[in-house]
Amino acid sequence: MENDVPRVTADRAEETVDHRPSPRVSVVVPHYRDLENLEICLQALERQTVPRSEIEVIVADNNSPEGESAVAKVIAGRARLVIVPEKGAGPARNGGVAQARGEILAFTDSDCRPEPEWLAEGVEALKSHDFVGGRMTVLVDDPARMTPVEAFESVFAFNNQAYVTRRRFSVSANLFCSRALFAEVGGFLAGHVSEDQEWCLRARDLGYRIGYAPASVVGHPARKTWPDLLRKWRRVNSERYGLMTRSGRGRWRWLILTCALPASAFVHTHKALLSKKLGGLGQRLAAVGVLHKLRWWRLGDSLRLLRDKDR
Repeated sequence: MENDVPRVTADRAEETVDHRPSPRVSVVVPHYRDLENLEICLQALERQTVPRSEIEVIVADNNSPEGESAVAKVIAGRARLVIVPEKGAGPARNGGVAQARGEILAFTDSDCRPEPEWLAEGVEALKSHDFVGGRMTVLVDDPARMTPVEAFESVFAFNNQAYVTRRRFSVSANLFCSRALFAEVGGFLAGHVSEDQEWCLRARDLGYRIGYAPASVVGHPARKTWPDLLRKWRRVNSERYGLMTRSGRGRWRWLILTCALPASAFVHTHKALLSKKLGGLGQRLAAVGVLHKLRWWRLGDSLRLLRDKDR
């Protein structure tokens, strides 16, 4: 396993020299061809309550086809640009960390909206824990007129509290650690694996303790359409399969969990029917419909993964 942990390197950064004192916190934002959301994310980072002199923001770009100059134009001096040719959010984060100067690393994504207290609360939580995951919220444009997929995501997406407290990992859209800890654990893995979960479990296995910071909040826009949701779950399913089947019995465990997917939808139906995040019976039933439809889709996709890996 140790030989599989990537070194933290970046191929190239902007050719600028920063003579300011080293910041306390380095915020690493991976990016690929999502300039509109990157602009919104950078605006949110500018509203942080932590003094700007204590923060550096690093945008780790995965060679977006719009070109480096287009990304730099959006950044407009608000962050350092690091170009990371190796594809994937994990390698992009590693490339950003390689250029980081802060003693604390804070990770979020270019399509996220950190709330103003996000950094302050995450850094404060590190006083009690070795690494920290914060609260994730799902954002919708019009709560009164949610699409069925938005209603589903409002209830079921990004339950980072459960991830941290029960499963001992945090999504990398809201993750904090010291640079020294990251150096010992190693970088995020690339490829078809849940890199945030794998990294956190690797840190746990080294004896580090994860904590939950409910006041350190990052918002993520809900997916709106069924094709948007499937794009997400194709990736998530593939990454989970890659992580679970690294062990010898992982394929059997995957098969058992796959067969239970349709029945599990009934177990979780009450969450949508009783959710205070939804405004009426129509939204609740819409969320339930997407829940059951998605579980059946995941059954087929999960069996496909098993079949394809046998070839």
